[in-house]
Amino acid sequence: MRNGVKAAVIGGVCVTLLGGAGYGVYTFGSALSGDGGTGGAAAVETGPPSGSEVKETTGAFFTAWEKGDAATAASYTNFPEAARELLTAYGGDAHIAGVRIAPGRATGDTVPFTVRATVSYGGTSHPLSYRSALTVVRGETSHRALVDWQPSVVHPRLQKGDTLTTGTSAAPEIEAVDRDGTVLTRRKYPSLGPVLDELRRRYGDKTGGRPGVELVIRHQTAADGSQAADTTLLTLAEGRPGKLPTTLSASAQAAAEKAVLKYPESSVVAVKPSTGEILALANNRRDAFDAALLGERAPGSTMKIISAATLIDNGLTTANGPAPCPSDAMSEGQTFHNLKGLEPDGHATLSDSFARSCNTAFIKFADEVKVDSLTREAEDRFGLGRDNWQIGVPSFDGRVPAAGGPDTAAALIGQGQVQMSPLNMASVTATAMTGAFRQPVVVPLKLDGREPARARGLSSATVQQLRAMMSRTAHSGTAAGVMAGLGGDVGAKTGSAEVDGEARPDSWFAGYRDDMAAAALVQDGGHGIDAAGPIVASVLRNGG
Repeated sequence: MRNGVKAAVIGGVCVTLLGGAGYGVYTFGSALSGDGGTGGAAAVETGPPSGSEVKETTGAFFTAWEKGDAATAASYTNFPEAARELLTAYGGDAHIAGVRIAPGRATGDTVPFTVRATVSYGGTSHPLSYRSALTVVRGETSHRALVDWQPSVVHPRLQKGDTLTTGTSAAPEIEAVDRDGTVLTRRKYPSLGPVLDELRRRYGDKTGGRPGVELVIRHQTAADGSQAADTTLLTLAEGRPGKLPTTLSASAQAAAEKAVLKYPESSVVAVKPSTGEILALANNRRDAFDAALLGERAPGSTMKIISAATLIDNGLTTANGPAPCPSDAMSEGQTFHNLKGLEPDGHATLSDSFARSCNTAFIKFADEVKVDSLTREAEDRFGLGRDNWQIGVPSFDGRVPAAGGPDTAAALIGQGQVQMSPLNMASVTATAMTGAFRQPVVVPLKLDGREPARARGLSSATVQQLRAMMSRTAHSGTAAGVMAGLGGDVGAKTGSAEVDGEARPDSWFAGYRDDMAAAALVQDGGHGIDAAGPIVASVLRNGG
């Protein structure tokens, strides 16, 4: 909790205090309950609001909000109780006043606008300016034109359950630096924004800094009791930042940021296999979710790295041993197929089927592996699925449950109940390269004495076979086109994962080059070589 600040509880939605520049005042009576609206004898209207209704409703809403009349402004919304609470908090705990609004040209029922206001606290004031938009809808019961209440009306970065508050910051600012001392800023590296916020929350008081005064978004507490770090919107009084060392590489981070920009809904992570240090992480997502570290998606055929290790370690086959690739395979009454165009090969080895990403070759082993074989391999050898990673910020540690039935077969090809993040698959790639599981970290362990997760890793014989198969995949298999031109010691695995309700599969790719391993996910991105592959190849090529 911030010193001397009472947090503004912004319920289920959030708002901003706006004014009505450019609109005439439009007056209604007292507010109704339900979906908002005010009294009057106006005829019942149906259908989308007309242009005049949009203008009248937003004009009245903006004017009341500009005056600080929360109750009246809220009466022009479809959630008046929530709106009234939030509008009151906006001018109270957030200390925002002097609000003026400049509406833009309406597009149908949507009105963009620019907010200009002043934030004042403890004798310090600072101007605040930002753009947002609102939409006017028809009330379900009142049939009146009403502002559709959304958190983004207050500020485009607000989401459901967020609050706004101004006061002394909960933790001093930090100056995060990369492994070579280069300062890492959210302006230069946008994907690091949530990570820098979390690093500040966790380590701000350990770096010798001094708190400042800020307007922040305080995020709601999650179901598991965790809470994301505050998001700073405005600094009224500068504190003194403390320096925080990280394992990141400015050059690798720049390469990752550039690579994900080419593909919507994409995420990538790069690690240093010899140490486990995270070199880069980047996201390009509309929802701003940090899927690179926290994503939970079926990894598709990149999972075959773990599956191949399972088959080898359980004595079921070897890289040069049999793993026939039929056109289809059945397990527990469910039929599995290969990607279209893959020719069957009844004499294929495991290396052949791995390089060509043959699903049926792995499915054929479903009856031979035990229900928990893949789970044990993931946990004991690759350090996954135990919820004990301590990387320095929140992360998802992978999930490979011992589900049984057709899910045993599905798990072998990265479907069913298996869930991974790009961080998990980058770590899997690093373990396959070196044979040692080194829990990824973004902050040196010695900074706060964290105890890393541990696993026994892989035998040298298994590593030798995995590397040979991944190298073959990169040079002449499914990843050859993407990895072409990369010098050094390289290896890769492609993947695509079917997702219920989505037209295209998720695109996955994991690869390594010398002492860098990377994995990428592009949701709804198609095959591994379509989107995730180019991202990983770009990071491996340019991140050194």
